[in-house]
Amino acid sequence: MSIALLVLAGVMAVLDWVAVARESAILEYVSKPLATTALLATAVSLDVPHDGPWAWRIAALALCILGDVFLMLPRDAFVPGLASFAVGQVLFSVSFLSDDVSITRLVLGAVIAIPVAVLLARRFVGAIRRAGRGELVVPVIVYVVLISAMAVSSVAAGSVVAVVGALLFMFSDSLIAESRFVKLRAWHPVGIMVTYHLALVGLVLALL
Repeated sequence: MSIALLVLAGVMAVLDWVAVARESAILEYVSKPLATTALLATAVSLDVPHDGPWAWRIAALALCILGDVFLMLPRDAFVPGLASFAVGQVLFSVSFLSDDVSITRLVLGAVIAIPVAVLLARRFVGAIRRAGRGELVVPVIVYVVLISAMAVSSVAAGSVVAVVGALLFMFSDSLIAESRFVKLRAWHPVGIMVTYHLALVGLVLALL
């Protein structure tokens, strides 16, 4: 069952990439939430202990579905989408920190992630202020802090697959900010979704 659901998620993800590339709103409305929902179902169906880390990961994936819906709406629902993913990042972090955490790995993750987070925050906040969108400064800074904390906690948990997933998630969200606030490039929309879906696959498979 888990393999079939993972394959379904892969099919829906590829259809979403095609939808984004071709700017097909109808196909995106179907494939985007279904891809994340299939990954959530995959996580539910995995033959792993249904313990605290698993439950927090399931809740985080559910928030990702909500964020997907907000960000693909025809109206601008960026802040609700950002808020949904922000709560999801907190839940991912709790999931990792509820596992076998090493203080050494935690410090290592912080040493790597904090400088990157500072650079990203400075770049995006500067662009936001230049665009006169000052109301977004605090939400974006908070989100950068939360997703960086998620990346650090994934390193602390010691799962290579989780770390790859977390870093891809961070990269995907950086592309969103880059395209929205700095400069949109032709490959950004598809790049955002490819890295996002691969990130979720990593975070799901890290449960094994």
